[in-house]
Amino acid sequence: MMGTMQKTSVGKRWLAAPLAVGLAACGDSGTATGTDTGGMTQGSTLDPTQGTTATTVPTGTDSTSPTTASGSESNGETTTTSTTAPTTTISPTSTGPDTTTTESTATTTTSTTSTTTTEGTTTTEGTTTAGTTGNPVCEPGDGMGMGPVEKSFIWIPSQDLSDVAKINTQTLVEVARYKTGPGGDSPSRTAVSVDGRFVVVNNRETGTSSMFAANLEDCVDKNANGVIDTSQNKNDVRPWMADECLLWHHQWPYAGGFSNGPRGVTWTPGTWDYNLCQYVQPKVWLGYNAPGGVAHFVRIDGETGTIEETIPVPNWNGQGYAPYGGALDPEFRPWFGGLRGEFLRINTDQNPITVSRWTAPFNIQSYGFTVDADGNPWFAGCSGPVSTFDADTEQYTSVPGTNACFRGITADKDHVWVASNGPCALLQIDRQTKTLVASHNTNPCSTAIGLSVDTEKFVWLVDQEGWAWKIDPDNVPAMQQVQVPGSHYVYSDMTGGQLQSILPM
Repeated sequence: MMGTMQKTSVGKRWLAAPLAVGLAACGDSGTATGTDTGGMTQGSTLDPTQGTTATTVPTGTDSTSPTTASGSESNGETTTTSTTAPTTTISPTSTGPDTTTTESTATTTTSTTSTTTTEGTTTTEGTTTAGTTGNPVCEPGDGMGMGPVEKSFIWIPSQDLSDVAKINTQTLVEVARYKTGPGGDSPSRTAVSVDGRFVVVNNRETGTSSMFAANLEDCVDKNANGVIDTSQNKNDVRPWMADECLLWHHQWPYAGGFSNGPRGVTWTPGTWDYNLCQYVQPKVWLGYNAPGGVAHFVRIDGETGTIEETIPVPNWNGQGYAPYGGALDPEFRPWFGGLRGEFLRINTDQNPITVSRWTAPFNIQSYGFTVDADGNPWFAGCSGPVSTFDADTEQYTSVPGTNACFRGITADKDHVWVASNGPCALLQIDRQTKTLVASHNTNPCSTAIGLSVDTEKFVWLVDQEGWAWKIDPDNVPAMQQVQVPGSHYVYSDMTGGQLQSILPM
């Protein structure tokens, strides 16, 4: 058996308990035979060309009835270049409850498309809260609480199998697998809570979302037999609704059809409890297309599944798709990107909540979407360059030498990592200088899709054809391959690493 890579943990130190983080991804097609251990396959690195220029269960529901999915869309989600110039749109939002290095210069473009709506909810999410009867015990980022990482998971869904694999990122063993729906669900985007205890999986085809607990102590003995009936390994997949680590499941009143089902999703850490010295009451934000060209952005109590708020955004410009990706900024404000067209920020730091909307230049697309530690979104499109948006100056910057078909994207402290399909590779970008550091090859490489960073700061790259790579950012060619049966199609935070990256140190 291949030994796992060892790396000093540099995880956050502000949690009261060790993290148990998970990662998930899913793809267009392809299956692979799984093994219990990851084998080492050497990759190679190419320097960029010099001189380039820059349900609880039972099921919960919305207040309106769900629409039956038509299943008419293609799972490939093929992209074409938008030719629409940036425009300014002003759409009021109402709310209501729902049940190698190059010396290069980056190019910048100033945005003229920012819009803020002012109709919103009357509740806000703070970064801290004083749940204490005495003096504060600690502040976020004080370094109290969490010791060395004990367990860390990556959650990888399979669109063809309607399930999600739970893989231990340290042992490289798939420890469990769960059905995300009754079948034909096409699970894709996932989001993991900051403490790694929970994962939400969005099912595109059926317009549903399912939440699972990572730890047995959070699962529920629904049949009162004194044990938790749950998957014990990769081959032990319980029937739909029979696994007691499924905590809640929602059917959304989406517009029907593959393209309108929920995609973009992110957790918030919640609020800071001074007595416990940790975040509590985490929330989930996700988006889907409702009938009438309206995108719904929903806030859910992460642990109970209670739907707290729905923010309708009329005239959503996602080029026919629901909000495609989601991520959180350091102010705990959710951002959502469209495949092409617009992206937005939900201003949960304002009371009432408002929504800011921007339309990106035509050459900036958002197959992959993330937000870095400075609160700036990054875009990876299947036509055009990797780009970022400065939320303060409202300027776009494109990374030189990155004009290809890109998919998933993630950011760590120093770098942005991008899955490339043309050619199949992993790009490494300097986050501060916005220049291409290297293009890394994987062997094999079919269709690189999803990217996440685990709690020990390893980068994970998921290939849609049935495997994943664990990558030490300090020694990329020594990457390890993990077989994960299924067709994986994912562009989201599969480990909780995006949330960890934006928290106070």
